[in-house]
Amino acid sequence: MEDHVYDLLGVGIGPFNLSLAALIDDRTEVDSLFFEQKPEFDWHPGMLIVGTRLQVPFMADLVTLADPTSRYSFLNYLAKENRLYPFYFLQRLDIPRREYNDYCQWVAKELNNCSFGKRVIELDYDEQNEIYLVTVLDVHTEETSVYKSKNLVLGTGGTPSIPKTFRGFSNQDVFHTAEYLNRQDRCKEANSITVIGSGQSAAEVFRELLKDHMEHEYTLNWITRSQSFLTMEESKLSVEQFSPDYVNYFYEFPQKQKDEIFATQDLLYKGISSHTVTDIYNLLYENTVSRRKMKVRLQAMTEVTGIEQKNGAYELQCNQWQQEQDFTIDSEVVIIGTGYHPNVPSFVNGLKDYISWDEKGRYEVESDYRLRMDIPNPVYVHSGISHSHGVGSTNLGLAVHRNKVIINHLTGEEVFPMYDQHVFQNFDANTFHRY
Repeated sequence: MEDHVYDLLGVGIGPFNLSLAALIDDRTEVDSLFFEQKPEFDWHPGMLIVGTRLQVPFMADLVTLADPTSRYSFLNYLAKENRLYPFYFLQRLDIPRREYNDYCQWVAKELNNCSFGKRVIELDYDEQNEIYLVTVLDVHTEETSVYKSKNLVLGTGGTPSIPKTFRGFSNQDVFHTAEYLNRQDRCKEANSITVIGSGQSAAEVFRELLKDHMEHEYTLNWITRSQSFLTMEESKLSVEQFSPDYVNYFYEFPQKQKDEIFATQDLLYKGISSHTVTDIYNLLYENTVSRRKMKVRLQAMTEVTGIEQKNGAYELQCNQWQQEQDFTIDSEVVIIGTGYHPNVPSFVNGLKDYISWDEKGRYEVESDYRLRMDIPNPVYVHSGISHSHGVGSTNLGLAVHRNKVIINHLTGEEVFPMYDQHVFQNFDANTFHRY
């Protein structure tokens, strides 16, 4: 066990914790170290499809919304990679998802407080010395080490959500959209493919399969239980709900009311971006030139209620819920676009008795992103907080603001200025702001 006591140890290095690591890199008063089990930063590698874009402007990088002068900004990355002029002529605010991943990898390599190939396997709390004990496995040497820290931050992200209906089958044939690029060759060999779900990831996978459809001529189905293949709400005043102002407004509601509000906000984060819908429609249109018949089916208002393996393929039992009509679809490959759920790793059990949980088994979280606990040392958390902090909790555009709050609380000083107003509209009737 090391004798050294860190100010902050981080578990997981996704965009949120990488942002935090970059923002405190120059702060000598914060001694930090972040662990990640992967060998390098890699953000949803199975969905880094050529042509897919980040859903937020490039300014929502790791640092700019807190410190535009930081050497870890996206613009500085472009300068170091000699890509400033190409980006300038691109004339877009959004950037390729693959480039965002490359930018994050560049930042991670520049930082000294990020350690990859290290899996956290246990968390404990030393009550006598009021410090956390973090047991870490080196995935290469299989040696374990124990680190000490006054504070923790958990950035364990989400894991693919696969309904029970689809479990237990070959993962080469039935898989989550998160595995798409790893299964792309399998798709090209198939005679029939079905995509289930109508969020952004499902739409991007369907678009890619539609691009290859003319060459490979497989039967291609796209099924959603939603009313239609709905477009994400992207109007400028609507997206102001991804602001610190709305986070603060939402946080003050009782939990029951928060859950009711959140249930009405699907199209702020679950729909399909308008440019993706346009791409898909253009492909559908072009594929039917000269009265060409496509073997493509888009089926809305339909839930897949069961799946059964038959004759080297899968029979999907479907229900069109508006008509209350059952039917079946046969498919060799089934791709599940059912999103992600918060990852609460087993090692959190070491602190379970100290953490306050709500009646649904979720973290209780303070407004400054600390877990509600009966011990003085904070554990800050980035994932599994949509129920407490609202629809923007997984939005990259709020990552930097959250880290500003965490750093200010951690240091006990206003390292980064905080403002009462960031958007044009007011959410709280009791507070009136005017630009």
